[in-house]
Amino acid sequence: MQLVGQKGPLTGMGQVFLSVVKSEGPKSLYSGLTPALTRSVLYGGLRLGLYEPSKHACDVTFGSSNVLVKIASGMFAGGVATVLTNPIEVLKVRLQMNPEMKKSGPIVELQRTVSEEGIKALWKGVGPAMVRAAALTASQLATYDETKQLLVRLASLEEGFHLHLISSTVAGILSTLVTAPIDMVKTRLMLQRSSKGSRLYRSGFHCAYQVLLTEGPMGLYKGGFAILARIGPQTTITFILCEELRKLAGLKAI
Repeated sequence: MQLVGQKGPLTGMGQVFLSVVKSEGPKSLYSGLTPALTRSVLYGGLRLGLYEPSKHACDVTFGSSNVLVKIASGMFAGGVATVLTNPIEVLKVRLQMNPEMKKSGPIVELQRTVSEEGIKALWKGVGPAMVRAAALTASQLATYDETKQLLVRLASLEEGFHLHLISSTVAGILSTLVTAPIDMVKTRLMLQRSSKGSRLYRSGFHCAYQVLLTEGPMGLYKGGFAILARIGPQTTITFILCEELRKLAGLKAI
């Protein structure tokens, strides 16, 4: 959210971290934690849970489970999960950006948003969010799936921790590169209030165009290192735990 509509030097992730802790306290680093955890359970569960059934359905229908099928399955799983959980994401983003809202909590902010902006406000940015989720899930799961197969075939790695670690690391890096611009557009749209005078962007495409015009191509990657610092470890932890849980449940590995 730095230098909206402008070019210039940005404050780095480390400086922002120290500034937030100094001015708002360590607890502020966990702003929006309740909606974030709620969304993680629902969104994460849905997109991971829908991937394998979607891939199986495509396999039965088309008789193939190539990389394009994996990408399509990931996009479907991510899109469906986002539509259902977008209101929680809107609350999380707003709680993180407005210190005053932290005192009232997510329920009060939910009521305020609906009463002042209408129920549709909870699905602000759902278009870019769906695109992001589809791109994230497709790039994460398809890359992880394909990387595993390549490592097994070319490096003779067996199913286990090292295979999962390397594959998930590759998936985390690629998914960050793919989704960082969409994440930035989605965040800006979600923070936009509905009053016409304060609206900078009409849609996701308009937002991306304005950023390119006024902030340059690198403007789309604002916060890129912070996204990598979150998505990288998150992807690795998610896939390693997911594989272990699938093994305990008697299911095949991804």
